Amino acid sequence: TWHLKKIPQIVRERTFSLDTPKFEAKPKLELNSVCGIECQRKLPVPSLSDLKNLLSYETVFENGTRTLTEVDVLGAVLDPAANTTTQRPLRKKRQIYGTDSRFSIYDKRFMTNFPFNTAVKVSTGCSGILVSPKHVLTAAHCLHNGKDYVKGSKRLRVGLMKTKSRGSGRKRKGAKRNGLPSFQWTRVKSTHIPKGWFKGVSGDIALDYDYAVLELKRPHKRKYMELGISPTIKMMPGSMIHFSGFDNDRSGQLVYRFCSISDESNDLFYQYCDAEPGSTGSGIYLRLKEPNKKKWKRKIIAVYSGHQWVDINGEQQDYNVAVRITPLKYAQICFWIHGNNGNCTQG
Repeated sequence: TWHLKKIPQIVRERTFSLDTPKFEAKPKLELNSVCGIECQRKLPVPSLSDLKNLLSYETVFENGTRTLTEVDVLGAVLDPAANTTTQRPLRKKRQIYGTDSRFSIYDKRFMTNFPFNTAVKVSTGCSGILVSPKHVLTAAHCLHNGKDYVKGSKRLRVGLMKTKSRGSGRKRKGAKRNGLPSFQWTRVKSTHIPKGWFKGVSGDIALDYDYAVLELKRPHKRKYMELGISPTIKMMPGSMIHFSGFDNDRSGQLVYRFCSISDESNDLFYQYCDAEPGSTGSGIYLRLKEPNKKKWKRKIIAVYSGHQWVDINGEQQDYNVAVRITPLKYAQICFWIHGNNGNCTQG
C-alpha cells in the first residue's frame, strides 16, 4: 500500500539573477564516483542549513538567462539513524553480461498508452518522464556536469511519442515496418536543478541530487505519472521496480525493464537492471494499492541516474543507481511543478 506521509515545506526566500552559462560542457552518460554503498551509509545527516543550501536551485530559461532561488525548509525531520537502517548481505556481481532482460515495446497500442506513453526523450541524449501536463522529470547530469550546462541544453527539447502519424499517408520511411516510435518535439521553457548537484560534483559527486525538472513551452494532453515517496525495499512487492527509456544500443526503440533492488541508502537505490546509456533520467515506478481503496496505482519513486563505477575496498565495482524520491525531494519537485506548496502537503 502507498503510505501517506506529511511532507516538509520548501518555501522560496529570494531569487536573484546569475550570469549566463557558457553551455560548453560535454554530456557525460556514465559517471565515475568514489562514494559507494558503504560510503553513502556513513555520510553525516545534513543539518537544516545544509539542506537549505542543497535544495536551493538554479533555473535556466530558454533565452539562456539564469536565476538562483534560495529556499527555506519547514517541517523537515532529520533522522540521524536513517542511513544505517539497512544492513543487507554483500552484493553479487552485476549480471548484465548474461541474458539481456530488456523488452523493446513495438506495439503502438502499448507504446502510446499508460504507463509507457509517459516516457520521453530529452534532446541531450537522455530519457525522462511526464510528471504533469507541462513538466518532465529527468537526471541533472543530462543537463549539467557540475561546473557548466552541457552543449545542447540551451535549446533543449523533449520528444513525446506520437500516437498517430499526421497527414494522409506520408509516413516516415521505415517507421511502419520497424514499429519504431516517432516523436513530436516540444521546446523547453525552463529547467530547475538543485544546488546540491553543483556543490557535489565539483568535489565529490553528490548523486543524491541527480534530478532536474523541465517545464515545457506548451502543455501536452496525455496521461502523466504522479510522484510517490519511495518506500523502503521491504515495503515493495518482490522488491521490484520498473522503468522505460530510450537505450542507445536500441536506436529509436522504447525499452522497458523490471528488476529487483539489491541495496539502498537513505537517498539511493542500487540495482542490476539491464540498462544502457540513453535510458538515464527515466522515471522508476511501482504499482501499489491506494490507501483504503481497492484500486492499484503506479507512481514514480526514483530517477534512474545510470551506471556507476565505484571504489569499494580499493576495487573498482560497477552497479546501476537511482535517486530515491524522499519526502524532501518530493516537496521540492512538487513545488517546481505547482509553484506553491498548496498541492504538496501529502505524499
